[in-house]
Amino acid sequence: MNATVMSDDSLGQQSVVDYKKKQKQRKALAYLYYEGNSTLAQLTKMLHGSVPSVTGLIEELIDDQWVSPIGIAIGSNGRRPVLFGLNTKRNYIAILDVSTHDTKVLLMDARRNLVFREDYPFRIVDNPTFLPSLVQCFRNALATSGLSDSDILAIGISMPGLIDAHRSLNLTYKSLNPANTSLANWFSKQTGKPVYLINDTKATVLGESRFGRAKGKKQVLAINIDWGVGLGIVVNGEVFQGASGFAGELGHIQVDPAGELCHCGKIGCLNTITSASALVSRAKRDILAGQPSKLAGFRERIEELDIDELILAAQQDDMYAIQILNEAGFQLGKGLSVAISLLNPEMIVVDGILAKASTFILTSIEQAIRQYCLGDFQNDLRIEVTQLNGAANWLGTHAYVMENSIATL
Repeated sequence: MNATVMSDDSLGQQSVVDYKKKQKQRKALAYLYYEGNSTLAQLTKMLHGSVPSVTGLIEELIDDQWVSPIGIAIGSNGRRPVLFGLNTKRNYIAILDVSTHDTKVLLMDARRNLVFREDYPFRIVDNPTFLPSLVQCFRNALATSGLSDSDILAIGISMPGLIDAHRSLNLTYKSLNPANTSLANWFSKQTGKPVYLINDTKATVLGESRFGRAKGKKQVLAINIDWGVGLGIVVNGEVFQGASGFAGELGHIQVDPAGELCHCGKIGCLNTITSASALVSRAKRDILAGQPSKLAGFRERIEELDIDELILAAQQDDMYAIQILNEAGFQLGKGLSVAISLLNPEMIVVDGILAKASTFILTSIEQAIRQYCLGDFQNDLRIEVTQLNGAANWLGTHAYVMENSIATL
């Protein structure tokens, strides 16, 4: 039997060829993910390749179940070309959206279509039992959805707190981190799937940047006004992490030196004035103290008062509720003015729970920015409210997982 021995040079050349092919396959997948279904001619032009070579690349991706032919392109001139898109029968992404008020498990296909959702009443707590509960939620959702374990490509976990991007640890909720390993590695061992951890606000700004108001913009801020206040930063089209992944903690800049104690241990943080939890706490105190308002009906059942009721009262022209939201907007604008002066964005996107109160907070945000920012910073600045209706976080987490999954091909 004759054996063929390849030289080191031949092996090196083969490695380069394989590397270039993988790079083109990754680029093709990213293009199909963000741009949608495409013809072979469009992919060939995008990859700057020949029709035979690109045909071979796509055939391999079809064999690997990443891509599938999905139909014929619309048109009437001659033979109509075949359209190719990401395979929606495989490579589902599980998204675990963890917050301070609930947990959602979503299963989405490769084209970002939601195929299953389950909401759970438990919220993130600084407790070592939280992670096993989160694993059980994932398993329950998978069993209920009808999908098999082999259908899941990877898991994305979005949660609040200081997420150490390098070590995959949550430094705010420290007891969540398993001993001697990262949070993502521990979760991966429990589920048998690659796991990617991302801060909720960074997921939100990634969703807005890729699919929302900020699509195509290079310098963007997304303020996520939820039970805390976070700031997502896009610089040159990419999410800015900072040295450890902590960039954007706007909620912990001091705006009131004589203010309330924040859960971080500092005094007068923006979170203590403008977060949804701070607004609800203030409203409860004022209503119990006799504040005239449509919310006075909650005086005997004060624990039922929540942010949705506060916003509803404002929408019904309750002056007290309007005043609270206006003041919150002004303080948010004051804090944003610092970020604007440092980063000079072209757009700010308002997201989170208080996006529903945009009628009452946007004007006061703009007033504060006019008061505290140099005029030249405002010339090319637009402030917009999200159009993604609460989905920015999920879409951003999906994009984060897909980008990482494609990069590991």
